[in-house]
Amino acid sequence: MIILGIDPGLAIVGYSIVEYKDKQYKLLASGAIKTNQEDREEKRLLEIYEDICFLCEKYNPDVASIEKLYFFKNQKTVMQVSQARGVILAALEKYKISIYGYTPIEVKQTITGFGRASKNEVKKYVELYLELPNTRLDDTIDSIAIAICHSRQFINKQ
Repeated sequence: MIILGIDPGLAIVGYSIVEYKDKQYKLLASGAIKTNQEDREEKRLLEIYEDICFLCEKYNPDVASIEKLYFFKNQKTVMQVSQARGVILAALEKYKISIYGYTPIEVKQTITGFGRASKNEVKKYVELYLELPNTRLDDTIDSIAIAICHSRQFINKQ
C-alpha cells in the first residue's frame, strides 16, 4: 500500500509518500510545499492544488491520509488551513484517491501510544519506524506520522 501523508497548511504543506508492504515501512519521498507569503491567497492555493496533483500523478498513491482540523486558537490560521485542506481534498478527489482523516491526538496515540505526546516524541517514533536521519521539518515529520497512523489503523481493522 502506498500512502500519501499530508499535513495541511497555507504557508507549508508537509507531504510524504510511504510504502507499507510486508509489515515494513519505506519512505519513497517527502518534503514540503512552501508558498510565498507575498503572493495572493488564490495563487498560493492554486500552487498547493497543482503540487498535490503532481504528487498524485508521479506516485499514484493507493490512499491519502490527511490531518483533520479540530481546534485552533487563531481564527485567521484556521481559515487558511481549511482553505488549503479544501484544495488538497479536491486534488485527491480528481485522482479518485481514497481519503482518511486523523486528528493530531489520534496520530499521536497511534504512533506513540499517548495522545498528548510531544512533537519530539512523535519524531523519535517516526525515525524508528523508518530509520530516518534526524534532519526533517516538523511538517514533513507530521505527514509521515499521519501516513504511518493510517497504515496502523488499517492493520487494526483487518
